[in-house]
Amino acid sequence: MNKLLLSCILASFTFSAFAAEKETAAVDTFQFTIVKENKITPVKNQASSGTCWSFSGLGFFEAELLRMGKPEVDLSEMFVVYHSYSDKADKYVRTNGHINFAAGGSFHDVMYVLKNYGIVPEQQMNGLNYGEENHRHGELDALTESYVKTVVRNPNRKLSTAWKAGFDGILDAYLGKLPTEFSIDGKNYSPQTYAQWLGLNMDDYISLTSFNHQPFYTKFAIEIPDNWRWGESYNLPLDEFAKVFENAVNKGFSIAWGSDVSEKGFTRNGVAVNPELKKENLPGSDQARWLNISQKEMEAKILAAKGPQPEVKVSQELRQEGFDNYQTTDDHGMVIYGSARDQNGGKYYMVKNSWGTDSKYKGIWYASESFVLHKTINIVVHKDAVPKDILKKLGQK
Repeated sequence: MNKLLLSCILASFTFSAFAAEKETAAVDTFQFTIVKENKITPVKNQASSGTCWSFSGLGFFEAELLRMGKPEVDLSEMFVVYHSYSDKADKYVRTNGHINFAAGGSFHDVMYVLKNYGIVPEQQMNGLNYGEENHRHGELDALTESYVKTVVRNPNRKLSTAWKAGFDGILDAYLGKLPTEFSIDGKNYSPQTYAQWLGLNMDDYISLTSFNHQPFYTKFAIEIPDNWRWGESYNLPLDEFAKVFENAVNKGFSIAWGSDVSEKGFTRNGVAVNPELKKENLPGSDQARWLNISQKEMEAKILAAKGPQPEVKVSQELRQEGFDNYQTTDDHGMVIYGSARDQNGGKYYMVKNSWGTDSKYKGIWYASESFVLHKTINIVVHKDAVPKDILKKLGQK
């Protein structure tokens, strides 16, 4: 199951083509009024790479720095990608090839790198060391996957002492060598000291989810292929999960948001909705003329209707059913940073994407509350963004 890889690469790579086509779900008549808008850094473009997890994870921490009153920074996504690919190769070989090795990752990767390796500014490592102006990882990903699979096949019947240096050599060639020391405004830094200067403490952040196949108020590793570090998330009932979103945004916090975006309601032009696919919601007053159409035709007509439509009332059971049936998967990472209302009063979260700015809202999406509660895999927030009574149930301070 490589839906995150497909979404992060194909969705971003073909974004301009999608935008040029007629939208399946028309968005022309949506009218949004901003309720709360927290600070974020500019929208970036992951281009043809499966690294949305790095773009969104660092975008979230860049927003956190702004919230803390610190200057705007542009952090290097490819520094995080380099370390994560290198660590993933180690684990892939140690598990004899029994973890997922692909471009995908999770917010846990970003947090692990920041805590253990530090970080550098974008200008110190832009990762474009292979004759391209934008990220294009098809060749890199194919080479690294082939390399580790060859190592695991163990053709010498004993692993050589050179295999890891060879793997990192590929990363050096494509992404550039990892900076060890650099200067900003006359002051020297290493990746570790620069991270310390930024003042982000990874122990202040928490990953949350909501599924009933695991006990609530405990933590577990979400069973998705790209959670190769086996990072753990605390499990909340859906009603409390929803309170975290609202509380965080209203109190000035952004949210690192991992979601399924393969749904038809996630348009390529800035709106994500979760319409009820019922015949009574079809456009027009004469329902009788719709009674004999197929389910596929019905869905197409509802999704093509302009403007807000009745949306799914999300339950814990509905979330679980989607996850269990592979209908809700780890497609894409983004940043939630605000809230808005449509012209009918419907609630939406404002989302920073990483597909560039060639879209109706210049790289920003409006995701309905129904969509967010239905299709979220997990989120990462500062602990202070979580209501205190919920935090207490998790044994956190």
